Amino acid sequence: TSKAGGVIEAKKAGVTLSGVAEQSGTYMGALPEHLAKWDRILRFDYESTSDETFFRDMHDPRPRSRRIFAFHKPETLFEWLKQPDTLRSRLQSMPPLVETGLRDCQVEAIHGLEKSLAADKPRSLIQMATGAGKTFTACTFSYRLIRYGGARRILFLVDRNNLGDQTLKEFQNYQPPGTAYRFTDTYIVQHLHSSRIDPDAKVVITTVQRLYAMLRGEEL
Repeated sequence: TSKAGGVIEAKKAGVTLSGVAEQSGTYMGALPEHLAKWDRILRFDYESTSDETFFRDMHDPRPRSRRIFAFHKPETLFEWLKQPDTLRSRLQSMPPLVETGLRDCQVEAIHGLEKSLAADKPRSLIQMATGAGKTFTACTFSYRLIRYGGARRILFLVDRNNLGDQTLKEFQNYQPPGTAYRFTDTYIVQHLHSSRIDPDAKVVITTVQRLYAMLRGEEL
């Protein structure tokens, strides 16, 4: 049986969507009683024109509309509806970092990143000196985002294929602190050499050029 999980507020092209979320929000608790729904207040909220689409998940700690590329697949929404919390919620309750084997600069970088993510600031820049162990740091916070944050998949972009090979080896050799196994013993890491992403891969390594070609639907 189909059940409603959200609403879509459609506007004509040219309408500014920044103030439309409040309007569509009034519909989220006003669905006719005879229609089946997941909850008394609907969870997902879309505002869209033919030019752009915004999305809000009301289960986030601080729900806000953000621009997305396209509507989510029904399977994706269904998976989210079954989860007790959201990625943004989990990013606010990450366990303490095990600092064994980490340099001070790596600890500082990971703490700064996770503080930013917990504050709902998804764009972060980590600046580290050459030789400071940038990829090892990335392996560490990638593991934490997957293991504790429930991240579905991480994209690791490089600008040359040989750097992708080095990154893959780093993940293959990385052993999470306090565990007796290596990263790739538990999670699939894929170095992309075609346009097919392994649906079970947790980390996908690819060049910027290949990603651009895939997004354009063109051959590399």
